[in-house]
Amino acid sequence: MARVIIVRHGQSTYNTERRIQGRTDVSRLTQKGRDDATKVGKALSSISFNAIYSSPLQRAKQTADIIHSQLEIDSAQSPIPQVSDNLLEIDLPLWAEMLSADVKQKFAEDYRTWKERPHELRMLINDAEGKKEHFPVLVLYAQAQQFWQETLSRHHGETILIVGHNGINRALISTALGISPSRYHCIQQSNCGITVLNFAGGLTQAVQLESMNQTQHMGDILPSLRPDHQGVRLLLVRHGETEWNRQTRFQGQIDVPLNENGRKQAQKASEFLQNLPIDFAVSSTMLRPKETAEIILSHHPSVKLELQDGLREISHGLWEGKLEAEIEQEFPGELERWRTQPGAVQMPEGENLQQVWERSVETWQLIVQTALANQLKTGLIVAHDATNKTLLCHVLGLSTENFWNFRQGNGAVSVIDYPCGLNGLPVLQAMNITSHLSGGVLDKTAAGAL
Repeated sequence: MARVIIVRHGQSTYNTERRIQGRTDVSRLTQKGRDDATKVGKALSSISFNAIYSSPLQRAKQTADIIHSQLEIDSAQSPIPQVSDNLLEIDLPLWAEMLSADVKQKFAEDYRTWKERPHELRMLINDAEGKKEHFPVLVLYAQAQQFWQETLSRHHGETILIVGHNGINRALISTALGISPSRYHCIQQSNCGITVLNFAGGLTQAVQLESMNQTQHMGDILPSLRPDHQGVRLLLVRHGETEWNRQTRFQGQIDVPLNENGRKQAQKASEFLQNLPIDFAVSSTMLRPKETAEIILSHHPSVKLELQDGLREISHGLWEGKLEAEIEQEFPGELERWRTQPGAVQMPEGENLQQVWERSVETWQLIVQTALANQLKTGLIVAHDATNKTLLCHVLGLSTENFWNFRQGNGAVSVIDYPCGLNGLPVLQAMNITSHLSGGVLDKTAAGAL
């Protein structure tokens, strides 16, 4: 397995001015950008990297150099950051160096396309051969794919660091997981945010998004809301650990309560979220998420917990209560199918993922709709591994076949924004945040069987 850690460059002068940067190399790191890059380096200091790749643009290159200076490994073995043109930022030649507000005014129709249908954005540019069409997002995704194809084959079983930009980082994550270019704006990358991807091999083999857009190392509990945010933010949490999670025993809809560690995880999640405004809370009807939600809400006593049956865990049917070895003995080959073709598996006397999808997404949409109708800003949703993974697939326009692309640790927090209400696409701001549980960048929760 190759582990890839992706970081966006620190805050730049153009970021503060809300100016389009693209491939221009004028903007440089602010003092905050340099300070945050130092914090990233310290957060990653216990990880041994086999290679460090950076965009050649100075704001990314300087961030990579600062991170490198903080790594606590033998300087003789420390890999020097190397630049790759395939990590260049998205090319927006007609907008580069302009203020975002001016682009919105001067190129109103194109700007609307950029926001609503980014894959269709087209620019007519002049080159040596005359005028030609340029599709910035589609070109960026092809560039990201090329980076993966060239890089992954060189680093099987190794750990690498990538320092890039908002656009290219989104494209790297999207091409790794199979997210469409039409969803370019559905994932966010904060300055100096950390993302962790695990690759079994190349792009055609299993890929897991372990976490996305961690900002806690900079003192930011969660990524900040976009300036144009008018909708609702949902904090999606997986319940704390149970004894069956610890044993890797399939629990499904058997109502197993939290164990002592699970209650501690819920308490840590409660402390992590205590200073955030929470306007409403919804949990699965099952004991383990309900208790997790109640512990989290101990810091929000005025919030009443609502229970929704549609958020309950997948029914594993005859697999429930069994260990993997027992399932393999009784249902030979079915576990392998579950790991490789999850959408095709019908649990014996239980559910399939399409059934989980239909009930959980219907409940999710109703929660969003109700919050928007009542002008509620932030909600806590506590559910289960399979439920959460299914909802993440829905948010990013993926199918049930992408189920295993997402990790959900016990007590982990993910953040989904609806900045334009139900009429606009949701934005995954952060995923599987576990720093409040492990104190580090990597997810160390048990996260056993569902």
